[in-house]
Amino acid sequence: MTNETTLSAPAVASTDRRAGPATGFRRPAAALALLAFAQLIISLDYNIVYVALPQIGSTLGFSAQTLQWVVSAYAVAFGGFLLLGGRAVDLFGPRRLFVLGLAVYAVASLAGGLATAPLPLVAARAAQGLGGALLFPATLALVSTGFAEGRERNRAYAVWGTAGGSGMILGSLLGGVLTDAFGWTAVFFVNVPLAGAAALLALPLIPRRTARRTGRRFDVAGALTATAGSALLVFALVQAPESGWTALPVLAAAVAGVLFLAAFAVIEVRSADPLLPLKLLRRRDLGTGALVTFLYMGTFGTLLYFLTVYFQVVHGYDALRTGLAFLVPMAAIVAGSQLGGRLATARGPRTAMIASLVVGGLGTLLVGVSLSTGGSYLALLPGLIVLGIGQGAGYTLMFGAATAATPADQQGVASAVASTTQQVGGAVGLAVLVAVAGAATSGLTGEALRTATTEGVRAAVFVAAAGIALTALAALGFTPTRRHNTGTAA
Repeated sequence: MTNETTLSAPAVASTDRRAGPATGFRRPAAALALLAFAQLIISLDYNIVYVALPQIGSTLGFSAQTLQWVVSAYAVAFGGFLLLGGRAVDLFGPRRLFVLGLAVYAVASLAGGLATAPLPLVAARAAQGLGGALLFPATLALVSTGFAEGRERNRAYAVWGTAGGSGMILGSLLGGVLTDAFGWTAVFFVNVPLAGAAALLALPLIPRRTARRTGRRFDVAGALTATAGSALLVFALVQAPESGWTALPVLAAAVAGVLFLAAFAVIEVRSADPLLPLKLLRRRDLGTGALVTFLYMGTFGTLLYFLTVYFQVVHGYDALRTGLAFLVPMAAIVAGSQLGGRLATARGPRTAMIASLVVGGLGTLLVGVSLSTGGSYLALLPGLIVLGIGQGAGYTLMFGAATAATPADQQGVASAVASTTQQVGGAVGLAVLVAVAGAATSGLTGEALRTATTEGVRAAVFVAAAGIALTALAALGFTPTRRHNTGTAA
């Protein structure tokens, strides 16, 4: 997004002098389409396996306790390697990391589709997460630096956010269609041509970085401690709902993760060229953005899981029908993403972000009120539409608002900070809300299970709505838009 503190016409036409020239694209429309497509791949991969999990579990012999790692391995690797990926983007250039991330995705997806046992499949999902940790900061850095500040960049964020926000829903739809038609392996094999084609298209569409910074080194000690600490902490958060918060592996991982992150902080303070310059965290927009992305993913980001549970357990939807149920929310997310970009141009990202959260929170309340054991899908539609509009607009805005004032040569690590808090927030939110939703379902079957599941999902949705209200309050911390006499908006 734009730097909201410098809104005069000259500021729109120029770039941050500290950062050097913006990347720029010879064919900006084609480049933006490619960046949005890459973001779509990232979002798809997180959710596309959800509706295929029952078939994966029965075919490969997963136990009920280990099946969750088909999803969690991706989250752990993604969250654990993001800071490393962000720093690599700043040092080696976003173009290289963009292509490398896509290549890792393609190879990992091929390995996942060929897996014949649980361990190779979990390893392939972790490798996909690594690909995402390289690709996401590269993609966001290219959007941040490749388009002129103001309307052009807001439009780019709207397109990019549309792909990311709708991808979370499209993953469930596509997963249902592919699993029903071709079996579970299709949710992996589909990525191979998509990621491979995107990597090849990047070569002519994304320019090489013309100026290389000299005298900078890779902070190996910082990279190791940050990656280990983040991965262990995310592991503890995603495993705790299954094993219990007092289980020895969970406690050991949490303690080790905190110790590694403490060591990382000490290393960064003493390093002449740190992996994460701690002064970045003192920037108002990045600090606020990290909190907002944490809360956003811990609330909005968990709702897809609970709606999937509601459709499948309460109403008995199969994989295909579950995917089709998300078509309307996906359309609402697309509409919200476009509205969010336009509102940011007219009123500034801060105002647009708060408005999107208010709308999304109201939609979440409507969904919660509409949930019932005998209720129809049509009864859910008004809430799903309002929720989707707010969710789509918020996803479009939050990353750009977080990195708005960051110099171009630090966009990669700033993007990684925002996305790391997003991943941790999703893990924390899901852990908390799964505990809320499952409090009264243990040992139940049949009609009693359906009733208890509905009540549990409703309770989780209402807690998420309260969290969204807290997110809107946190968004007040973004830098307010200042208008000049010229009337030029961000």
